[in-house]
Amino acid sequence: MPPTLRRITAIVPLHLEVLAGRDALDRPVRWVAVSELEDPTPFLEGGELVLTTGMRLSGGDAVPYVSRLVARGVTGLGFGVGLSHDAVPPAFAEAAEAAGLPLVEVPRATPFIAIGKAVSDLLAGEQYEEISRAFAAQGRLTRAALQRQGPVAVVDRLAREIGGWALLLDPAGDVRHAADATGRHAGPGDSRGAAGDWAGEAARSLAPEIARLRSAPSLASLALSTPDEHVVVQPLGRRGFFAVGSPRPFTPVAHTVVNAAGSLLTLALEQGREQRSAAARVRSAVLRLLLAGETRAAAETLAALGLRLPGEPVTVLACDTSDPDALTEALTGAAPGPRGASAAVTTFTASWEGLLVVLAPGAHADEVVALAAQHGRVGVSAPGVEIVRSESRVDSRMDSRVDSRVEPAAAGPADRGTSRPLPAAGPDRFSGCVSDRVSDRVSDRAFDRGPDRLSDRVSDRVPDKALAAALDRALDQARRALVSASPVARFSELAGRGLLSLLDPAAAASFAAAILAPLREYGSRADLVESLRAYLASNGHWDAAAQRLGVHRHTLRYRMKRVSELLGRDLDDPAVRAELWIALCL
Repeated sequence: MPPTLRRITAIVPLHLEVLAGRDALDRPVRWVAVSELEDPTPFLEGGELVLTTGMRLSGGDAVPYVSRLVARGVTGLGFGVGLSHDAVPPAFAEAAEAAGLPLVEVPRATPFIAIGKAVSDLLAGEQYEEISRAFAAQGRLTRAALQRQGPVAVVDRLAREIGGWALLLDPAGDVRHAADATGRHAGPGDSRGAAGDWAGEAARSLAPEIARLRSAPSLASLALSTPDEHVVVQPLGRRGFFAVGSPRPFTPVAHTVVNAAGSLLTLALEQGREQRSAAARVRSAVLRLLLAGETRAAAETLAALGLRLPGEPVTVLACDTSDPDALTEALTGAAPGPRGASAAVTTFTASWEGLLVVLAPGAHADEVVALAAQHGRVGVSAPGVEIVRSESRVDSRMDSRVDSRVEPAAAGPADRGTSRPLPAAGPDRFSGCVSDRVSDRVSDRAFDRGPDRLSDRVSDRVPDKALAAALDRALDQARRALVSASPVARFSELAGRGLLSLLDPAAAASFAAAILAPLREYGSRADLVESLRAYLASNGHWDAAAQRLGVHRHTLRYRMKRVSELLGRDLDDPAVRAELWIALCL
């Protein structure tokens, strides 16, 4: 902040004396302007300390002269004595006092340039302090970015630095994390609770502006101001947005801090994308192992990375979401936002055929389903699916090997004798370890048992087809439930809707059209489709079906013979009847 006039008049070597306007001495002085013009205001910007010797001024000019300075926003007037005037004309002191403009007497021994240099030095000192504060704030933000949940820590730190609030938003404009340092909002920014209402409301109020930024041909930021609040919104590449608000106007230091935070957040999210991609490939490979019955290999692959499968029977979720990364991060507790409330729940996620598959512990399935529904549509399998048998789960012996052997794996060859903590699990912690540590640790663990454990090693590698079939069946259930999800559908609830509710509508319609096409294309006047429907609805009873159609039973027999010939199917076969009935019902 620029120095005040009070601070300048307190500089002893200048020998300045305040004659009027003492109540306004705390105004900032942005520069010193020397002028002997009768009207210097065309050459002023406001905020200056104007110095004059009154060469062209007399007592009669005091009121209009002072009035023009006040209208221009001048901070104060310094009147030099000993040249044109031996003392400051009383009319100037009276006019300045009446207008509330500070009037300072400058003695003959004090050159105007000395006052200018003093103000310049003070301004330079203020600028240096601002730069120092900005560098210090950038350092704190950088250290925050290096923490495990870097984006979260940066947003929290940013709110404290500006004394306001900050929101981290996903590409759709939804809140991923919120922080408030104003004390006006109770609790953390959790969009699912009452404490997070302010964050959601703020995000909704910014939705039109975010839409403008999203449609802009190039990345740009915007600033908004109201009487009570000042807001800055910046894009984070194409990974989302962040917004900051303060009850005070943003200073140059604050703008520097906000820009630094934006750069750190953009870098963290862009780098995290590559790490998440590597993590997603590993999890997809693990899911393929599970579906192949290779449960031990799947568990060991995750254990080498400090992760584990849910240790209890699970419920399988098939999630159709526009942002699989955000849902994965939320479910693993690594998300930079309020949706990570399930951090204590061990879930497993993997991409599979365009969907995100989630294995949720049965005891927490409802919580996980509710969280997943915030990100899109969810199909839920029947509960109680075992993915690892109790006798072949990763037991305490394997856990001890993970503790004793995985931790040192993070160290270099020279550090094998010491133990360092394994980085915390999460999608953003895979980076380089995917190609190195997985292959090394899994292969090591496969052969680290003695000869007396050979039989165990062989049995561990025998695929468990029963478990694989159970998981595959549960995945199929979840995918079928997803067809009717709005936003959630459970396979167990589909039973009351009939078997046809389990079929994919588009595939089923194509099947029905194909199987009945020969009948619809038949050129006879007889409606073979309706005749077949009546025959099947009457369970093959000729008289009942003929009566329903209003024809003779021999006519119906002829039609059914024609249907059998056109379709190339035996209508006495129960399987054929069931298939045709399903086609007729679609």
